[in-house]
Amino acid sequence: MRTELVSIPTDTVPLDGAYYEPDGGPIAGAVIFFHGNTMNFYVGAPRFMPPALTELGFACLAFNRRGHDILSVREDKETIEGAAFQTTAQAQADHEYAGAWLAEAGFPDPVVIGHSNGGMMSPPFVIARPKTPALVLLSAGRGGPLRGVQRPGLLGGADVEQFAAKARDMVAQGRGRELMMVPGWWYVITAESFLDRLATVPDVITLAAQITCPVLYVRGDQESPQTFPGETYQANAAGPCEVAVLPDCGHFYVGKEQAVTDLVCDFLNRSVLGK
Repeated sequence: MRTELVSIPTDTVPLDGAYYEPDGGPIAGAVIFFHGNTMNFYVGAPRFMPPALTELGFACLAFNRRGHDILSVREDKETIEGAAFQTTAQAQADHEYAGAWLAEAGFPDPVVIGHSNGGMMSPPFVIARPKTPALVLLSAGRGGPLRGVQRPGLLGGADVEQFAAKARDMVAQGRGRELMMVPGWWYVITAESFLDRLATVPDVITLAAQITCPVLYVRGDQESPQTFPGETYQANAAGPCEVAVLPDCGHFYVGKEQAVTDLVCDFLNRSVLGK
């Protein structure tokens, strides 16, 4: 495959990423990857899937949202970004910026593959593009507002209201971008981002009724079906939906990269390429 490092403009800092094309032959379509929480375009599925997908004839775009990793700096000490500062609005905007970049490359309606938080954030992008050929949800969370305890201990766990009160006080004092430690989170998060996580995350199950393209939902058998509800999504989906549970597999598919890649390639061969 041919690989090009790309920079996608936004209203603030650009999004870094990689664009992959098949090394010869016609391009069958495109795939856009939405990475998971605190991850980036060079780990997980956005890294290990493009070689197989370009063999099928797909161009692939993998990119960093501004909420990538945990914390990062750019040109100076004041230009700080990372998942500690992320908001749903920013993530959705970054998906749209990347989608517009891919449309300019000739692919306005790509296949969408989202892992974890990236899958949870993907429904609005797909709903805005009714010609989306297919959606792959890799261990996408249930989402929805006020779900402070999506799994035991997540985002403050049983003490979520205590941390929410602290975050609200910090915002009221003009300290919304200051970092706070929250049990069950990825080390640190700002007060503003913490409150945003509780209130604005898309409800994946509710939005399933607005997505008509073929969907593949994958999770590992070590993951909770309540937190990663493939079967519930399937029951609410407006279009065809397949659910696959990988044996001996956790949230990040470590050691199961080939197995999940095979599942996705088989699904796209059948649902998009008609093979």
